[in-house]
Amino acid sequence: MTIQGRIAALWVALRGGDEAARAMRAFAMITLLPVVLLVPGLAIGGWGAVLALAFISPAVWMLDRFAARAAPHVPGADEFPAADGLSALLALTHLVLLPVMVWALAGGVDLSGWARAALFAGFGLWIGQVSNSNAHELIHRQDRRLRALGVAVYASVGYGHHASAHRLVHHRFVATEDDPNTARRGENFYDFARRAWPAEFRAGHQMETLLRRRVRRGPHPYVVYLGGAALAMGLAMALGGLAGLLVWLGLAAWAQVQHLLSDYVQHYGLLRARLPGGKPEPVGPQHSWDAPHWASSALMLNAPRHADHHAHPGRAYPALDLPDGGLRLPYSLPVMATVALVPPVWFRLMDRRLPPAPPPSLRL
Repeated sequence: MTIQGRIAALWVALRGGDEAARAMRAFAMITLLPVVLLVPGLAIGGWGAVLALAFISPAVWMLDRFAARAAPHVPGADEFPAADGLSALLALTHLVLLPVMVWALAGGVDLSGWARAALFAGFGLWIGQVSNSNAHELIHRQDRRLRALGVAVYASVGYGHHASAHRLVHHRFVATEDDPNTARRGENFYDFARRAWPAEFRAGHQMETLLRRRVRRGPHPYVVYLGGAALAMGLAMALGGLAGLLVWLGLAAWAQVQHLLSDYVQHYGLLRARLPGGKPEPVGPQHSWDAPHWASSALMLNAPRHADHHAHPGRAYPALDLPDGGLRLPYSLPVMATVALVPPVWFRLMDRRLPPAPPPSLRL
């Protein structure tokens, strides 16, 4: 099915009355509403951006806190074109809105200081929580066009290598010392970020190079990733000069920090044991931290249902569930990401919840 066909399937699903339609309306409403508020904010002086910022942070937190229902779940939605349709729409929205926002924030629109700050904060959070999660979904799709959209979103914020490192390294070595994106017990976020970013870049490049020795087809993916980042930087400078480049760098850095925070929170301190043959035990619910909260899960396309994603990487986000026996975060994923910025509070909250570590002889 073409990208246009999948978006058309989304439109049909949104008009339906069954469980799948209700779930897709929830996903579409909560992921697209910030955009609906941000865009008018460019024209009316920033109040729309303030509303978008208020929705994507305190309003979502309040919905998580008081809504008495779990995140949307559609059983058997592995082959669900409407889900891919929303992902394609969100990716295209990101790729159009990013240069528009860079241009506006670099001086293309006459905005007050507070309006500019609100637009930057609101759009930065939308990239970090919606676009990051959506690109993660897309790079797991079998359709090359959908995967290419995910790569384009990541590359547009200078994080294209994650498309390789996540699939080829993280999913294989998660909860082992060979995975750059698994935070060690007692490792604070800042040390994790300094270690994980370059290690992830190198590990993804190494795996892609090994694969290319077997199958040489097209350019090396890292040429695409770095070229995409260079193109985004060049476009930012063309739209806003040095100010445009600085705005892009700020948005890209914030998007990447939010992604690293998600990785840090979702696997902090968890290790798989070594089986007698030397291989790691199978990945299970005990190797990811999940969060059941409704609003933030819908905003992040069920990314907080992380254990089920690791068990079924190709499963579409509406079908992700919360497995029995899994580990639960005490608060929603965005709240815990904020807590991770204050290491003493993080350790006090999380270390007592960690399961016993495998003995050193059984660690991998």
